[in-house]
Amino acid sequence: MNTKTLKALTIAGSDSGGGAGIQADLKTFQELDVFGMSALSAVTAQNTLGVNGVYPLSTEAVSKQIDAVTADIGIDAVKTGMLFSTEIIEVVARKVKQYEWGNVVVDPVMIAKGGSRLLQEDAVKAIKEQLLPVSFVITPNIPEAEVLTNKPIRTLEDRKEAAKQLYGLGVKNVVIKGGHDEGQTELIDLLYDGKEFHSFTSKRIETKHTHGTGCTFSAAITAELAKGKDILDAVRVAKAFIHAAIENSLGIGNGHGPTNHWAYRNVRGGDVK
Repeated sequence: MNTKTLKALTIAGSDSGGGAGIQADLKTFQELDVFGMSALSAVTAQNTLGVNGVYPLSTEAVSKQIDAVTADIGIDAVKTGMLFSTEIIEVVARKVKQYEWGNVVVDPVMIAKGGSRLLQEDAVKAIKEQLLPVSFVITPNIPEAEVLTNKPIRTLEDRKEAAKQLYGLGVKNVVIKGGHDEGQTELIDLLYDGKEFHSFTSKRIETKHTHGTGCTFSAAITAELAKGKDILDAVRVAKAFIHAAIENSLGIGNGHGPTNHWAYRNVRGGDVK
């Protein structure tokens, strides 16, 4: 039996409502038997109804958090979420290269469910030019992929072309999620590994309680990569994890409520291996 404790770091913003960001990432790591650590990029004041304030941390604060956990505890996988600014993205990209992290998952958080901007407009270029070339996988939804490629995405073929374009920026794998493909009864998450396309399909669940789905999905991928899983198996588990989390809604709040992070463990009877 492998007794090594596997560890994952999330570099992202804090969600005071607990449904997304650092909080969602740490819950997901825990549920998938990976020890979670965090480096906060910003603090937000938000709930299920929307974001009331965004307070970014200094680049020094972000850098020192990363250095502290890396030097003492060690890291098997890293995910980034809300990074907010070009300056913070530059710090994270430097740390990825400094520590030679291989399992880096980029969730390019741009807009909150309620419409509030969580990434400054000029920071998109920094993601493309500095972070993607040193990352293992990026997990945009369709609107985020449109911003990153500067092209509209209407069909599955459009998504494939967008994935190829993002792969061309240096990232090793691209997962474009299908949750924003309105009008479809089935959701298709599309993975491109530079050679082949792989589709992961699930039934659409009609609910407004989807706050934090992107954070949770990418965190699940990160946890599985920390365990040594390949990208196909990591995405497969993440797909099952987020489907269970959405399907077993908690019904919290008066707006877009959070997903149920312990649903996957319950569905599997406590076994998450």
